[in-house]
Amino acid sequence: MLNSRHIIASSNIAFGTSGARGLVVDFKPEVCAAFAHAFIDVMAEDFIFDTVALSIDNRPSSYAMAQACAQAIIAKGLKVVYYGVIPTPALANQSLQDEIPAIMVTGSHIPFDRNGLKFYRPDGEITKADELSILQRESAFSIALPLPELTASSLAADNYMARYTSLFAADTLAGKRIGVYEHSSAGRELYAKMLTQLGAEVISIGRSDEFVPIDTEAVAEEDKVKALKWASGLKLDAIFSTDGDGDRPLVADEQGEWLRGDILGLLCAKALRIEALAVPVSCNTAIAKSGLFKHVELTKIGSPYVIAAFAGLSADYARIAGFEANGGFLLGSDITFGNNAITALPTRDAVLPFLMLLASAVSAKVPMSHLLQDLPQRFTHSDRIQNFSTALSKQIIADAQQAPGTFMRSIGFSLGIKSVDTTDGLRITFSDDAVIHLRPSGNAPELRCYAESSSAPAAATLVEHTLTQLKKLSE
Repeated sequence: MLNSRHIIASSNIAFGTSGARGLVVDFKPEVCAAFAHAFIDVMAEDFIFDTVALSIDNRPSSYAMAQACAQAIIAKGLKVVYYGVIPTPALANQSLQDEIPAIMVTGSHIPFDRNGLKFYRPDGEITKADELSILQRESAFSIALPLPELTASSLAADNYMARYTSLFAADTLAGKRIGVYEHSSAGRELYAKMLTQLGAEVISIGRSDEFVPIDTEAVAEEDKVKALKWASGLKLDAIFSTDGDGDRPLVADEQGEWLRGDILGLLCAKALRIEALAVPVSCNTAIAKSGLFKHVELTKIGSPYVIAAFAGLSADYARIAGFEANGGFLLGSDITFGNNAITALPTRDAVLPFLMLLASAVSAKVPMSHLLQDLPQRFTHSDRIQNFSTALSKQIIADAQQAPGTFMRSIGFSLGIKSVDTTDGLRITFSDDAVIHLRPSGNAPELRCYAESSSAPAAATLVEHTLTQLKKLSE
């Protein structure tokens, strides 16, 4: 018999900010099965269930990984309901409705040679404590070959679409011309249908037969150029896309300018009349400066930390939500919108913020870009150094935390430091209110840099300068 703890410990697979991630070559059938067995055993301590839900993204490796997970579920004497390729929030939504655990096979935005497993409890995302329990669980199991073939049900996809088409009137987007940048997104079969049902004219663009690792926090230059051409050439009112598993939105306005994810989240929260927000410390300070919310709580980066903050907020506020700098919106409470209700979905979601932004623009009878005009003029930018040793990233940040002034001067910054925040990585606020924030990625060997300033070019320059200097440390 195999032992889940031993298999996982030697697998090179580790939990990051959201899910277990690693190289595809390391996600062997026994590794996927080990995670599934341990997850189910941990869930069985607190919940009663006879079924586990399962879905995948469009990565070439995802189906085989799902087969291994399914074999583990069946070996436990449980039923598998397989929903095929759908967005992660669609699986989460169905799992919550059915009150059963779920496993999403996805590497989100990371390169296609990597993949991951994301786990859902019957009441939402697993916690950091759950992650530790899964790693420590000693579940005995064996692998039975051949792995089972999986037949997809459309139920989760249908219910996810209905969640949003029922929230708005059928003609809400009448007269709007929307481009859907499909690439290899897990939701590409749904988005055009959903927007069409709400009255929009939809133009599908950029579908790819190969997996495209779209990162909504570091939009590629080629995608910036594409958006400008699409918006102008196709006369679009907006462009909608997501990362690989459909939980992070990528939205461009009528001018083809991609919107920052935290600004998209801010505008969505405003439209939903959210009272209290939980957002990672890396988000734009315009959120707090806007004065739109009764309370804004800052957390470490990653949806588990945002979700954990909801428990404290729910005691004092009725309408709570959160979002991340990547744009993924987490609805922390059931709320009403107009004459309709929408249930809580405390996991990252790409669709809700885009629809709320479109509906707000329609209601105000203005182009989407005009919705940003009343916000505090704080601009953020982010990028990362790929294939950068995680150990080196951690060492750089540890040294910088010990002597932030010395470190910042060593990479060419002479401004005085107003404050230092070590909630997650190193976040420096300078005397002119500019911000530099460094942290290792929790999902891949990357060093991320976030910056904020009073202008978009200044924020971009801060990131470019910082990463250029840090690259030299690895040479």
